[in-house]
Amino acid sequence: MAAAVKLHRHVGRRRAARFLAEGPNLVEAALRRGLVSEVFATESALTRFGTMLTGAPVHLVTECAAKALSDTVTPAGLVAVCSVPETTLDDVLAGSPSLVAVAVDISEPGNAGTLIRIADAMGADAVVLAGHSVDPYNGKCLRASAGSIFSIPVVSDPEAATVVSALSDADLQVLATTVDGEVS
Repeated sequence: MAAAVKLHRHVGRRRAARFLAEGPNLVEAALRRGLVSEVFATESALTRFGTMLTGAPVHLVTECAAKALSDTVTPAGLVAVCSVPETTLDDVLAGSPSLVAVAVDISEPGNAGTLIRIADAMGADAVVLAGHSVDPYNGKCLRASAGSIFSIPVVSDPEAATVVSALSDADLQVLATTVDGEVS
C-alpha cells in the first residue's frame, strides 16, 4: 500500500508508470480498459461494488488506509492502481485521425480533464497535452474527465512546436486560440 500512496505525486506516477483511479466510475472504466493491477477497497465499498471487482486482485483496507489512498474530502473507499497507457503522438497519427484536441501549457487539472471529456464526447481521435501541461493522471484531472481518459488516447508531449509540426505534416488542419490574443 505504501507504493500506492506514492502515486499521489507526479514524480511517483512517472517513476512507476502507474496512477490511482478512485471511485466506482473511474475504477470500472479502468477495469474495462484492462489497466488495473490491484484494487484497494474498504469493507463497505466491497459490499457495494464487489460484483464489479470480480476477477480483480482486491486488498481489503481500513477506512483510515482508504483515506491515505484518497485525495478527496469524502473517500469512496475504492481505489485502483492502474498502468499508464503507453501512447505516443506517432501512435495517434498512425491511425489517420481526423480530429485531435491539443492544449498547450494547460496548468489546471480540472480544465485538462474537462477538455478530455469534451474531446471524447465530440468524437475526437485523441487529446494532446503539450508544453508544460498538467499530468493527465492527476486525481483531479481523472475525476474531471469522468472516465473519458479511458476512452480516448491522451498524449503528453513537452514540445508544443513539434506537436503542431507533426499534426501539419499529417495533413491535419491546425486551428489555434488563446485567451490573451487580439481580435483579427
